[in-house]
Amino acid sequence: MSAIAGEPRPLTGRPKPGEYADYASADIAAVPGDDAIEALAQLAEQTPAFFRALADGAERGLTYAQGKWTLKETVGHLIDDERIFTYRLLCLARGEDRELPGFDENRYAAHGEFERRPLEDLLSEYSATRMATLALLRGLPPAAWGRHGRVNGYDCSVRGLAFHIAGHELHHHRIVRERYIPLLG
Repeated sequence: MSAIAGEPRPLTGRPKPGEYADYASADIAAVPGDDAIEALAQLAEQTPAFFRALADGAERGLTYAQGKWTLKETVGHLIDDERIFTYRLLCLARGEDRELPGFDENRYAAHGEFERRPLEDLLSEYSATRMATLALLRGLPPAAWGRHGRVNGYDCSVRGLAFHIAGHELHHHRIVRERYIPLLG
């Protein structure tokens, strides 16, 4: 049962190995605290501000190397990834027992045509996506957080998938700080 109005919501808890893909370990370790909802709510404020500060580079189509995503493509990728991982966690939370497929992030980015859109439009879509994710997560019954399933060849939990969304976003913050910001002078 979800929290009743006026009662504090229990923490989601931090996922343990086996609740997420091995490749996501370092990203999930970077997520502060023991509550996916709180981490995602904080990022909902931080990520738009982070990318708005890079608006000039984003609108110029800045990329750090040939064949790498632009800043706007990175924002579009964050949106796509969140939608897919939220779908996956919804499936597991509702008891899905079939393995869920993977996706080709480069194909999605190419077909998203994010570069043709203004950065502010993408950030608005990001915020709408995050608000929908948070509404879903806040409504999950406590038992749902520990439900497990199989996604793209690995075992995971609802909690692990929620932390993956936050960790993946922080991963892209780090890449932008290390590889794009130095190019802005």
